[in-house]
Amino acid sequence: MGAILGLYLLTFLLVSPLAFSERCNPKDKKVLLQIKKDFNNPYLLASWNPDTDCCQWYCVKCDPKTHRINSLVILSSVPDTNLSGPIPPSVGDLPYLETLEFHKLPKLTGPIQPTITKLTKLKWLEISWTNVSGPVPDFLAQLQNLQFLDLSFNNLSGPIPSSLSQLPNLLSLRLDRNRLMGPIPHSFGSFKKPGPDLYLSHNQLSGPIPASLANINPTRIELSRNKLEGDASMLLGRNKTTQILDVSRNLLAFDLSKVEFPTSLISLDLNHNRIFGRIPAGLTAVDFLQGFNVSFNRLCGEIPQGGRLQTFDVSSYIHNKCLCGTPLPPCK
Repeated sequence: MGAILGLYLLTFLLVSPLAFSERCNPKDKKVLLQIKKDFNNPYLLASWNPDTDCCQWYCVKCDPKTHRINSLVILSSVPDTNLSGPIPPSVGDLPYLETLEFHKLPKLTGPIQPTITKLTKLKWLEISWTNVSGPVPDFLAQLQNLQFLDLSFNNLSGPIPSSLSQLPNLLSLRLDRNRLMGPIPHSFGSFKKPGPDLYLSHNQLSGPIPASLANINPTRIELSRNKLEGDASMLLGRNKTTQILDVSRNLLAFDLSKVEFPTSLISLDLNHNRIFGRIPAGLTAVDFLQGFNVSFNRLCGEIPQGGRLQTFDVSSYIHNKCLCGTPLPPCK
């Protein structure tokens, strides 16, 4: 009799795996199936089978203790993925999400959904390499636990909302490779120090860099390929710990002679601007400089000898008004 009962039990387990192995919260599972339906049941989400445990589904992770879904990362390495349409509003109905990512989905369109604001535990929000359009929404400032916000490589347009500076835990802000216009918000100088790494390059931003940015000290600042004007010296300073600064291909015009540099600098790119003056001797004290480019500006005078300035080739210095000295021809 015991053998027969054991056989029945084994058969039951094989036929009904959910009876003993289902960890996924039924509310979360219902939401995921709605997301799949809203995306028109794409092949990318083929593993999202209602008869299996959703904690085992592709793109999904569950908390090991609560079994609530805390990560939804939908990405594709195939350019012609059939996942298409707007971000479903139902993504806001996964209240325990800490990570939400849509990456390399070229057929993902429409605006960023306001229902995302319901995800109060969210730490990582990435919508990148898609065709999502519309503005960078003000309402993202409601996600007070956000640490990483990546909206790069999309079709976002309009201004950068000043409200983003109200995110107290932000470590990285990526808005690069969009069609954003207008100024960098003055409020960005009020980010909680040291301030997030700023990636704003490859947009159509214009006007002066706010003087308030002197108040923050990010590790990395990338503002290249915009239409920014005037001074950028507030991004530097002897007491800063910035490692990478790229403000190349803008309309910046300031006297480089008076600028002091953090010894933490690893890369400094100022090429294709209207920067004038001399290269300061203080740059010879930056021992770990690995990238340096001041070409296509209006600099003059002899390139200071020492440090790492002579390790860079001619291309780092060409097309200036009257720069001279190694690696350029000798000064007359």
